[in-house]
Amino acid sequence: MDSTVCVKDLKVELLGETTIAECITYLDNGVVYIGSRLGDSQLVKLNVEPDESGSYVQEMERFTNLGPILDMCVVDLERQGQGQLVTCSGAYKEGSLRIIRNGIGIHEHASIDLPGIKGIWSLRVNSQDYDNIIVLSFVGQTRVLMLNGEEVEETELQGFESEQQTFLCANVNHNQLLQITPSSVKLVNCETRRLVSEWKHPGGKNISLASCNTTQVVAAVGSELYYLELLAGEVKQISSATVEHEVACVDITPLREGSDKADLCAVGLWTDISCRLLRLPSFESMHVEMLGGEIIPRSILMTTFEGIQYLLCALGDGSLFYFNLNVDTGYLVDKKKVTLGTQPTVLRTFKSLSTTNVFACSDRPTVIYSSNHKLVFSNVNLKEVNHMCPLNSEGYPDSLALANDSTLTIGTIDEIQKLHIRTIPLMESPRRIAYQESSQTFGVISMRMDMQDSNGTTPSRPSASTHAAMTTSSYSGKMVTTGTSTMGDHSFGDEIEVHSLLIIDQHTFEVLHAHQLMQNEFATSLISAKLGDDPNTYYIVGTALVHPEEAEPKQGRIIIFQFTDGKLNQITEKEIRGAAYALVEFNGKLLAGINSTVRLFEWTAEKELRLECSYFNNIVALYLKTKGDFILVGDLMRSITLLLYKPMEGTFEEIARDCNPNWMTAVEILDDDNFLGAENSFNLFTCQKDSAATTDEERQNLQEVGMFHLGEFVNVFRHGSLVMQHAGESSTPTQGSVLYGTVNGAIGLVTQIPQDFFNFLMEIQNRLTKVIKSVGKIDHSFWRSLHTERKTEPAEGFIDGDLIESFLDLSRNKMQETVQGMQVYILDFIILMLLYNFLQNDLYHCIAITGKMFIDLIKELLYNMDDGSGMKREATVDDLVKMIEELTPFCDLYSKFIQQTIKKLLNQAEKNMQLKYFLLPQISFC
Repeated sequence: MDSTVCVKDLKVELLGETTIAECITYLDNGVVYIGSRLGDSQLVKLNVEPDESGSYVQEMERFTNLGPILDMCVVDLERQGQGQLVTCSGAYKEGSLRIIRNGIGIHEHASIDLPGIKGIWSLRVNSQDYDNIIVLSFVGQTRVLMLNGEEVEETELQGFESEQQTFLCANVNHNQLLQITPSSVKLVNCETRRLVSEWKHPGGKNISLASCNTTQVVAAVGSELYYLELLAGEVKQISSATVEHEVACVDITPLREGSDKADLCAVGLWTDISCRLLRLPSFESMHVEMLGGEIIPRSILMTTFEGIQYLLCALGDGSLFYFNLNVDTGYLVDKKKVTLGTQPTVLRTFKSLSTTNVFACSDRPTVIYSSNHKLVFSNVNLKEVNHMCPLNSEGYPDSLALANDSTLTIGTIDEIQKLHIRTIPLMESPRRIAYQESSQTFGVISMRMDMQDSNGTTPSRPSASTHAAMTTSSYSGKMVTTGTSTMGDHSFGDEIEVHSLLIIDQHTFEVLHAHQLMQNEFATSLISAKLGDDPNTYYIVGTALVHPEEAEPKQGRIIIFQFTDGKLNQITEKEIRGAAYALVEFNGKLLAGINSTVRLFEWTAEKELRLECSYFNNIVALYLKTKGDFILVGDLMRSITLLLYKPMEGTFEEIARDCNPNWMTAVEILDDDNFLGAENSFNLFTCQKDSAATTDEERQNLQEVGMFHLGEFVNVFRHGSLVMQHAGESSTPTQGSVLYGTVNGAIGLVTQIPQDFFNFLMEIQNRLTKVIKSVGKIDHSFWRSLHTERKTEPAEGFIDGDLIESFLDLSRNKMQETVQGMQVYILDFIILMLLYNFLQNDLYHCIAITGKMFIDLIKELLYNMDDGSGMKREATVDDLVKMIEELTPFCDLYSKFIQQTIKKLLNQAEKNMQLKYFLLPQISFC
């Protein structure tokens, strides 16, 4: 550069705003990847010209990142018995609440109050691309709604019968409309809207129900079945048949690809409670499946998922049977049962992203779809749906029309997937969260950054606490109006942390109230609890006064708030000597971890906190969990300690402690004797209390019985699950469910399993590590070994669930390689198969099967599986696939009642068969 040229000025131009970047990678053509640890990552495009807002940065795609998760809670916002996870995610301007749920959401776009709907269908009348008619069926009448954009108005459809209830209507071949009522099957020309053909029962009887596709109709009249074909301007009866009992439901969905004609007719019958496959047009019986029980089938459906044909049959009590269907033979195999609700279920198909799915209408509506050739049942966020039809109109494209007892709703459905994440931006850092059911609100501790200027402090950007509907602040322990701040120890231009308590509505997630804490006062803990005999529920906040010159806080407060009638009121506060790192409601009292002490406070009649007792033997008591009178303390560097509260003496007693110097990041109580911990070297460990120990020294030591390198920094454990267990549905033989959240945004689950089951999974895990090569050729056992600065020890007491699940994604050859030489116990497998094939179908009726039936089944299984040794044989791929696939529906079967029944039956089998290898002690019930 010429020395005469000098830089006199720098011009900085704002291109736009992105997420807080951890890395920036330029790809090509102005496309940049922004990777973030504190919020979602982005793919952005840098434009030459600014947009309307003046930004040169255009977001092309966003990649969800839940990290860092600082806290979370499990709640059931929909009151459907299914947990949702609400996390405090992100930091600074990327701070947000994330609502994570397992299931599918319906987003409502329009609703009409229409009570008494008995059926709903969408039609295209003189329209090529969009539905423009909705037909609603009621008792004794039919009403027609016309869709004009987003407007809905009632109209009449010439040729349709409006003075009778409609059983079915549809668009069919030759530009015709079909309507089926109790009296007849009507065919209407779309263009002229005139009735062109009508079929009635030859004897004048009423039609009871029917099914159709675009070319065929099967109508049921009591126990009589009539097969009709839909021709141009004609409904032609082809054949008829009479079945043994009255028809309860019928379906003729075409299953062969590219064909609009069905070869099979599926019917469900009254009286014998069966479903049957009949050949069309002759109604020749191909297969009879007895469902058992006394509840009649109410809806039956043949459908194809991922190239596999299924038959679904829903009963009047909300349970659903499903089978694999052989289209050529009509045979049903692999019978399974799941309970979707408690009321009669109606099955309807719809398409999402060109994929066929099934909507099960009931008091717990469910979407059924296939993933990896396995049916998945995802709950829908609606309380009740009685009827449903797909709707693709100009004003409501790719939608569903749904009806319950009182309302017709039009809405769109989420993308069909198992996990859905909703983001509530806060634009500041959420630190702690608590849910309060009585006020239907969330309490959130948040932190924003303010700038110090000559007039005090000014928020650096708009955020949740600055845009709340109502704001208050603490000043010298009193509630005053917002805006009284002084510069204090801060210099002009300093960034200052400001902590607030936000009250957020659980339905709208609007910030109803923001209470700002004092200058230099940091909120460290938050709970919602009832105290003593006081019927009110309070938000309780623990704080610390933080000064740079102090090694640890010497002062803090415990503040008790009540949110009523849309206002947050401070009830009382308790000054403490230190920081309240943890707060827990404990038998109607307040338990607090304050610096190195654990303190218990009583709630007096004067609504004040009174200190009852303390425990001092800690470095810093960061985490507290309770169960009954037991308290688990997680220390900064002294691992975990178990305390017992003695209410009579009003004291704490140290029961046992883990003597390893673990720097704790989270703790949880699994059960009375087992405790879970996470530490700062990214490891999980479990400790066990040895109540049967013979010496005091052994009893006072918590033994580490499990250790596992997770590779994630765990911030929080919470009891709960994202999966709803339907009544009567079987699941894995597990005990408890603990969710965890990590700094990197991972969510995981830890659960306990029986020893025998653990041994079985451990063998699978060891075999999979030899078949599946890890990334970077890092040995699985090395990666999962517990690593700290002091030691490295092999993992024990933990199963890597992700690795086990990967078995189902292997090719058939790799599966065969995994099971090669693996031994399975005959008796365990018999119990597994018997319970699965019999007991899951109808618990009480299966228990009533005769001993001879049970013994005959055992004989058959033994003859097919015994290799001559009597106890073991080599496992097959199908054995293992079956076992792993059925880990999900497998727990409720193992009740004590069933255990006793099985043992009795096996005893009977042993007496009758004199099998020397029926050794009952080796039968392991989970």
